[in-house]
Amino acid sequence: MGTTAMTLLAGLGVLALVSGVLVFTLNSMARVTFSLLAALVCVGGVTAVLGLPYLGVVIVLMMVMEMVIMAVFMIAYMMNPAGLMPMSMLHNKRGALAVSGVVFAALVAGILLAPWPDRTGARPKDTTFQVGMALMGEQMLTMVTLGFVLLATMVGATVLATRRGRYDRLGDDLDRRPADDPVRGGVGR
Repeated sequence: MGTTAMTLLAGLGVLALVSGVLVFTLNSMARVTFSLLAALVCVGGVTAVLGLPYLGVVIVLMMVMEMVIMAVFMIAYMMNPAGLMPMSMLHNKRGALAVSGVVFAALVAGILLAPWPDRTGARPKDTTFQVGMALMGEQMLTMVTLGFVLLATMVGATVLATRRGRYDRLGDDLDRRPADDPVRGGVGR
């Protein structure tokens, strides 16, 4: 691993740690959400720097979408304005500190005391292929096909469940005003 990769790894690790600490020190759900997003994006970056770019990108994409959806729902449905009212994310501070300290010490001890194996053989050329084979084995084609079948099923179910389309509401030229909506009684009803 080169100097650039080590610098990126250290920088992303520190940013992930700082953002993770901010999750428990900020005082609103919206700020906590974006701090958690920053921490998880840094974890995705660390994963990519460590040689698994596909998993890194997947982590970043999943976490960005998850956190944005969470923020939107907080803004839409929380009792306080947009989740920005002061609050504390900490409950049972002493107990949580004791448990987290013990767990952290155990993890560090495990890292330092574990007999790490030496690399045998050469690094694979395509890590994405290796991860896919490890996850799905010889069923890769089956899983890809199943993904398309499930997508087609969802689209088909949505189309069949929707009784009316835009041409039913606005006419063949999409110029019917007001629209023929059943909520207002409709033009042609």
